[in-house]
Amino acid sequence: MGDSRITFDRWSGTYAERVDSMRSSAVRDLFAAASRSDIISLSGGMPDISSLPLDAVAEAAADTVRQEGTQALQYGGTTGRVQTREVCARLLLDYDIHVTPEDIIITTGAQQALDLLGKTFCNPGDVIITEGPTYLGALQAFSAYEPDIHCIPMDDGGMRMDLLEEELQQLGHGGAKFIYTIPNFQNPSGVTMTLERRRRLLELADEYNIPVVEDNPYGRLRFAGEDVPPLRALSDEVIYLGTVSKIFAPGLRCGCLIAPEHVLTKINLVKQGSDLCGSAMNQVMVEHYFNDTPWRETLEHSKQLYAERCQAMLDALEEFFPPEVIWTHPQGGLFIWITVPEHIDTDELLNVALEQGVTFAPGSGFYPDGRGHDSMRVAFCFEEPERLREAVKRLAPVIEERLELYRAFVDAGVM
Repeated sequence: MGDSRITFDRWSGTYAERVDSMRSSAVRDLFAAASRSDIISLSGGMPDISSLPLDAVAEAAADTVRQEGTQALQYGGTTGRVQTREVCARLLLDYDIHVTPEDIIITTGAQQALDLLGKTFCNPGDVIITEGPTYLGALQAFSAYEPDIHCIPMDDGGMRMDLLEEELQQLGHGGAKFIYTIPNFQNPSGVTMTLERRRRLLELADEYNIPVVEDNPYGRLRFAGEDVPPLRALSDEVIYLGTVSKIFAPGLRCGCLIAPEHVLTKINLVKQGSDLCGSAMNQVMVEHYFNDTPWRETLEHSKQLYAERCQAMLDALEEFFPPEVIWTHPQGGLFIWITVPEHIDTDELLNVALEQGVTFAPGSGFYPDGRGHDSMRVAFCFEEPERLREAVKRLAPVIEERLELYRAFVDAGVM
C-alpha cells in the first residue's frame, strides 16, 4: 500500500478564509523541544504544581466518584455546577469582588472564555483594543473572528492611558468592541497596572461606551509589593475572567467568566453551541480542593518558590547580560520581558539558543502584526534557580556575539 501520509491538501480550497490568518502558538510549538532533558525551558508559563498535596487531591478524586459519581459523570448545565460557581464567588471575596453564582459561567479554562468573547462580540473588521504586547493565547482566540486588533504600548505602570485616550478619540464613541487587559503581572511583560491607571481606564471606557475585559489568571501570585484591587472590584460593569489553573491544576481546565446579566445571557447562548457543558467531574474536583484541603498553605509555598526563582533570574540577568539589554522587574506572576537592541531578531536568536539548550518565547508572537522582534518573554516559574542561572549564562554570549558584530559594522561605517 506504500506510505499513506498525505503530502498535499486536496481540500485546500474548502476551508474558511479565517483559518488562513490563524497562527500557531510559538510557545506550543516549543513544547516538544522543551520536553528534552537537555533543554532548559524558559518558554512555557507552566505553574509549578510540585507543592500540591497529592494525597488530598487523590482523596478528592475518589470522593468525586464515591459521593457524586452519577452527577459528576453525567452531562450538566451550560453555566456550570452551582456548587462550583459558589466556590468561585467565595474565592472572589478575597479581591473584594461581590458576585452571586448567577453572575458566573464556568468555562474550560479562561482560554475558552476568550474564545466565547470573540464569538459573542466580534464581526470581521471590528476593532478590539489590547495591551502591546499581550497574551498570545488571546490573540489566537480573537483572531478566529477576524477583528482589527489595536495594541496600546505599555511602560512599567501598565497600559499607557494617554495613548489609549488618543486611540479612543480617533475611533470615536463605541468605536471598539472591547478593551482587553491583564492588569496583574501581565503576560508577557510581568508588569502591573497602577491603581491610578485602572481608574482612568474605567473612566475612558465609560466615556466611550466600550466594555472592559479583565483577565486575571495571576492575581493570587503576588510575592512582593502591595495588592492593587482588580478592575472588577472598582466597577460591576467589567467582564472578569478567572481560572484555577495557576493555583491548582491546569490540566482540569476550569475557569470562570463574570459579567453583567445581559452579557451572560448572550455568552450562555454561544457556549451552548460550543460545548453544551463543561466537565462536571473536573468541577467537583475543584469544589473538593477548595473546600476540603489547606489550599492557601499550598499557594503560599508556591509563591515563595516563584519569588526565589524570579530573584535568581533577575540576579543572573544583572550578572551576565550586556548593559544594552533591559528587562522588567515583576512583583508576581510567572514572566519577565526582556528587550534587546533593535538590530537583534529574537526569532533568529531562538534558533541559536536551542543549540545552546535554552528555549524562550520570541516577542513577535505577542503582537498581532509581528512587532516585537527585539524582545522575548522568559518564564521563571518552572525551572529551579540554578537552572535559571545556567540558562541566562548560556544566552548571554549568544546576545553578546551579535552585539559585537553590530559594533564592528558601526565602527567600519557600514551601519
